[in-house]
Amino acid sequence: MEQKIGIDPPSTDQSDDEDIMEASRVQEIACQQVLVEDSSVFSIQWSVFPSELAGGLTAKDLVERYLHYIRAFTATVIRPEVASDGIRFRLLSSEVSLITFIPLVLKRDDNGCSAVMHVSGGLLVQPRECDRGELLFKVEKVDSGVRVSLQLSDFCPLILGGPSPSFVRRWIYRLTQAAIHRLVTVRFMALLYRSLGGTAKKIRIIRAKVREGLPV
Repeated sequence: MEQKIGIDPPSTDQSDDEDIMEASRVQEIACQQVLVEDSSVFSIQWSVFPSELAGGLTAKDLVERYLHYIRAFTATVIRPEVASDGIRFRLLSSEVSLITFIPLVLKRDDNGCSAVMHVSGGLLVQPRECDRGELLFKVEKVDSGVRVSLQLSDFCPLILGGPSPSFVRRWIYRLTQAAIHRLVTVRFMALLYRSLGGTAKKIRIIRAKVREGLPV
């Protein structure tokens, strides 16, 4: 007589455990980089960190880590300098500033904190647009942990030439400055996660859509 032995499907608890384990092995970083209607740059990258890792992180800490990282990542070719009148990204030991910012502006609310570096000039900025552009660092509580984000907005890079850049200028920007900025910020997010004690072995880039625009 043949005996049939049933096999029970995996329990929901086991499936949930596997999902949690997989999530702990992968750090997701969301990205978007576009030229908006006036041909200024909007770029944002963010990642959600576990609360036990980033619960004590502040926006000011984030800025300090970022400035130190820029110097190390570029092998001191770019040397951020913080002074009473602002922040300069100096080229080597020269007086040439690639990008200049006014002094840091810090804000805090119930959900977290932010730090804003407003662009005020520099070699990489269109001369007529030196009063535009900002780099925003934000740390905020969300349901799944702590969201850490870097956002560049209203930035007018010299390489685009003006409000109506040619196809060639857009592609040159896309292959140079845009690609470098994306690499720098994604790598910064990954290193920050690990420096805070994260154990993810892989990075997954998620395409985000925060604003309308032409992808770069």
